[in-house]
Amino acid sequence: MPHEPTGAGRTGEVEPAVLWRPSAERLAAAGITRYLRWLKENRGLAFGGYDDLWRWSVDRAEDFWGSLWDFFDIQASAPYERVLVGTSMPGVRWFPGARLNFAQHALRHGSDDQPAVIFTSEHGAASELTWAELRRQVGAVASSLREMGVQPGERVVGYLPNIPAAVVAFLASASIGAVWSVCGPDFGTRSVVDRFRQLEPAVLVAADGYRYGGRDHDRREVLVELRSQLPSLRHTVFVSHLGLAPPQGIDTVMFEEMAAGEGEPVFSPVPADHPLWVLFSSGTTGLPKGIVHSHGGVLLEHMKVVALAADLTSEDRFFWFTSTSWVMWNLVVAGLLVGATSVLYDGSPMHPDIGRLWRLVEECRISSFGTSAAFILACAKAGLRPGERCDLSSLRAIGSTGSPLPPSGFRWVYEAVKPDVWLYSISGGTDIAGALVGGAVTLPVWEGEIQARALGAGVEAWSENGQPIVGEVGELVVTRPMPSMPLYFWNDPDGSRYRDAYFATFPGVWRHGDWITITERGTAIVHGRSDSTLNRMGVRMGTSDIYEAVERLPEVREALVIGVEQPDGGYWMPLFVALEAGCILDDALRQRINDAIRSGASPRHVPDEILVVAGVPHTLTGKKLEVPVKRLLQGSPVASALSLGAIDDPSLIDYFVDLGRERSS
Repeated sequence: MPHEPTGAGRTGEVEPAVLWRPSAERLAAAGITRYLRWLKENRGLAFGGYDDLWRWSVDRAEDFWGSLWDFFDIQASAPYERVLVGTSMPGVRWFPGARLNFAQHALRHGSDDQPAVIFTSEHGAASELTWAELRRQVGAVASSLREMGVQPGERVVGYLPNIPAAVVAFLASASIGAVWSVCGPDFGTRSVVDRFRQLEPAVLVAADGYRYGGRDHDRREVLVELRSQLPSLRHTVFVSHLGLAPPQGIDTVMFEEMAAGEGEPVFSPVPADHPLWVLFSSGTTGLPKGIVHSHGGVLLEHMKVVALAADLTSEDRFFWFTSTSWVMWNLVVAGLLVGATSVLYDGSPMHPDIGRLWRLVEECRISSFGTSAAFILACAKAGLRPGERCDLSSLRAIGSTGSPLPPSGFRWVYEAVKPDVWLYSISGGTDIAGALVGGAVTLPVWEGEIQARALGAGVEAWSENGQPIVGEVGELVVTRPMPSMPLYFWNDPDGSRYRDAYFATFPGVWRHGDWITITERGTAIVHGRSDSTLNRMGVRMGTSDIYEAVERLPEVREALVIGVEQPDGGYWMPLFVALEAGCILDDALRQRINDAIRSGASPRHVPDEILVVAGVPHTLTGKKLEVPVKRLLQGSPVASALSLGAIDDPSLIDYFVDLGRERSS
């Protein structure tokens, strides 16, 4: 598949700079090093390095995942009969016969008087939940849920911000074998109902509101609407996060009273393939898909991610800026699996200024800091230099996800944050509740590249005819099953929606929907979604390459590029730009934007038009709405193109609707 050169390190044609290498001390202490030593001592296996280990983990999947079960000392009340039954995706079974509980593993570590959870918000001072207090609250809430009649398999749902009550409610639900799902309170009524009504929940745990941008947002009216539109609910639990009283007209149980009881948690053993939670797709183009993951699959994947890929230990304080609606929240909770302290934050990353999260590192002594590529690039554009303003001596690692992190983002971290920090970028997501490509602390960091394919993830770049390619852009596929692949989609009894989502293009092979390059070094570069690919004169390009070139310009706050196939066979490629305050799109800026794309991305992908917009619309988890906007520009009505309730600022859509109508007339 042809692809235009996009700068150093973007296609493998020019070798990029190495920005970081692990010290001898870091190598010796790494989780991967401990695992390699364990494999040699307990399995008689020796590997020359990460690449050899990765190849074995994919080719000998049963041996690999079985070794993790033993290495992480998974506690099961009944053993598994074998690791894997079946070889053809979908339809394999992992660890049949085993009975375990995810929550038991999340609560088995940590000294009683040490913090398990640290919480803070825009309003300042941090609070802590010790391990003893977390266990007690989980036990108390689980006991109350059992008294409410909640049975294994029933659904408990949350309408909660990123606060300790969300962690407690999830672990309490999991401990009794109930199925958990959560939406952040920034979601409107329609978006929440579209998700939760599918699940027919028995219990709703809801907060009075959340804090963002210097304001308290009262969501009690939404709670009343949810109660009326979810007829399956037997109980509503009210969390007074903002100190507000329960809404009038509905019966509620106070979460604080539920959590005040005494007693250790009781863990109900469930089969390894018992549903743990339902995560939802963005829902921008129809009813959100409910993605169901299992206790055993998530436990193994998350143990692998936090202990090996993120290199966390019980000494770490682990933070990722996220909402409860994003799968990264689930990963922050997973830090508990290795005894790390999970750090939660409720609020805007930009309030009172863009340096807030870097000050959080200093205040909470965070050692592993996670954020989005968009946040890193915003800090770089603002000229921020956190390393000069904050005490970042505790910081060992920075993780980035959500969208591809370009080389400029890598450079800014090492120049402006900390020269000896380990920066790792990851990609994977909601579908697998984990990572497909990501960090490996034993490897160097190459500018603009993801360090490695994740252990156990048979990731390849495939050409259109299904052949693996190296050094070229291809479809990201996964050729081997993984335990955290979805059990199924909710309300998809024949599995047709599940198969169509991942296996329709290459039968038996998972197509993830991203463009990726696997370099000769074994590193990876993700170029954006393959369903929003730009195709000019037969040359394909991921949208992230355009954004990396355009959004570094100081006048451009954010950009959105769309490739639109026309009914007459033509191809229209507009670039929409949201400009910084006081900037205008004159001929000089227009030329600078085109020159940036021509030199930094591809001369064939200079846009047909550059149009100024008030802002770029995103999903509620921050992803640009490329495919829905493309449908609007092709003249599709709003109802068939997207769901307004799944968008961060629905007012931005009117512009694209009008433009689509104008071009269709």
